[in-house]
Amino acid sequence: MDDRELKALRGRIDEIDERLVSLLVERMELSAEIGDRKRTRGLPVRDAAREEELLARVRELAGEHGDEVEAIYQTILSLSRKAQQKKLCCGLIGRPLGHSYSPAIHARLGGYAYRLIELEPEELGPFLSAGDFDGLNVTIPYKKAVLPYCARLSETARRVGSVNTIVRRPEGLCGYNTDYVGFLRLFRRSGLSAAGKKALVLGSGGASLTVQAALRELGASEIVVVSRKGETNYVNLYEKHQDASLLVNATPVGVHPHNGERLIDLSRLPKLEGVFDLVYNPAKTALLLDAERLGLPAFNGLPMLVAQAAASSALFTGSEPEDGLIDRITESLERDMKNVLLIGMPGSGKITLGAALAQKLGRPFIDADRELEARAGKDIPAIFREEGEEGFRRREHELLTELTRRSGAVLAVGGGAVTRGENFDLLRQNSRVVWLRRPLQELPTEGRPLSQSRPISELWREREPLYRAAADLTVDNTGTPEECVRRILEALNDENPCH
Repeated sequence: MDDRELKALRGRIDEIDERLVSLLVERMELSAEIGDRKRTRGLPVRDAAREEELLARVRELAGEHGDEVEAIYQTILSLSRKAQQKKLCCGLIGRPLGHSYSPAIHARLGGYAYRLIELEPEELGPFLSAGDFDGLNVTIPYKKAVLPYCARLSETARRVGSVNTIVRRPEGLCGYNTDYVGFLRLFRRSGLSAAGKKALVLGSGGASLTVQAALRELGASEIVVVSRKGETNYVNLYEKHQDASLLVNATPVGVHPHNGERLIDLSRLPKLEGVFDLVYNPAKTALLLDAERLGLPAFNGLPMLVAQAAASSALFTGSEPEDGLIDRITESLERDMKNVLLIGMPGSGKITLGAALAQKLGRPFIDADRELEARAGKDIPAIFREEGEEGFRRREHELLTELTRRSGAVLAVGGGAVTRGENFDLLRQNSRVVWLRRPLQELPTEGRPLSQSRPISELWREREPLYRAAADLTVDNTGTPEECVRRILEALNDENPCH
């Protein structure tokens, strides 16, 4: 074949490509129009039977090239679904919603619009009757309240008596309970067993109903609902149920911004084998931190949230998530939402390394000491002179109470923050705590009131066990700053982010 023949063949391919592009554009436009009509009628994006029928016809038409053409059409169908999904309007209803991670999760699950919709009780009915939406997730306090507005309930939603997912269908609003799937996944991945065990469930709302039903499926021998006014309440439960093996918090107590709140004293339940809290922001509620101190396995609600969102997304779009996507989203959120918090002796490099680390991670950097000085209108030595160490520590605790509620930042805290027990939970509630160690002889003392008033070795002996107790990771600040930042990043990447 000479060059002229090759050029002629390529010219024919170019002509075919032009026709193909024109036909593909026409096909995508028709697909978008079909998507609009499906949305108007409340039909799912994906019609699996229709797709299988199309692929079978394509294979037959393509003859010996059936495999290759089918692969091309798989891509065309996938892109068509994504284009139609962009037309969907979905969201989360409840109140309050400022703490929600749902938009970030659904952004990873599909290309549809997803918004937070805070509703007052009197707004719920009108919104469901006339709201412009294709699919909704439902959270506290409306998981039971939406039941009368659903024309049809899934078998699980009917059995549980709680709805957390609503999809608009031709027959009206259809209610589902994907929380059930989410809690089963969370519990089974914990490695614990419910078979033959007594379980305490805190709360009596829609989330509690779901947890109770799931625990029954998992074989729990007795499920006790604990509520403020129920037969078993937060006062008498210790007398009746000291033999409980499992505990699940299905209330919003402890959720951001009410960090630090708890309903019960875990130390008075000596037979517990594991604690679950459906709250996921902060990552470690006061309840879970209490469990850790007692040596109990403790699990937050983030894996459940992602699993139920994936099941909801499948209902919104008609497409199941790809294998491994739920785990990847969970791990990504765990890393992205937690702060990286640096502790260590004064002069250990927290500010320099924190700023460099924040730049590498693309996160904001907050130096707690500098923030404290800005708010006080004077530097730390002046605060010590005028208010003493107690005055400084009081200011520091108040500031840490606020700063550690944030998500996704790099925080550097003062060297003595660990010396106050009330700070421990603050440091650990929403952060991976990194202890920066530096040789004592390299620690500067100028401008540091305590480092100048006492031998640095004495401060080290007092604080070393406290740093060790507070830290998730320990990194030595030796070598260049670049080398140390790299070690911190490696340690963060090696750490298992999942509860």
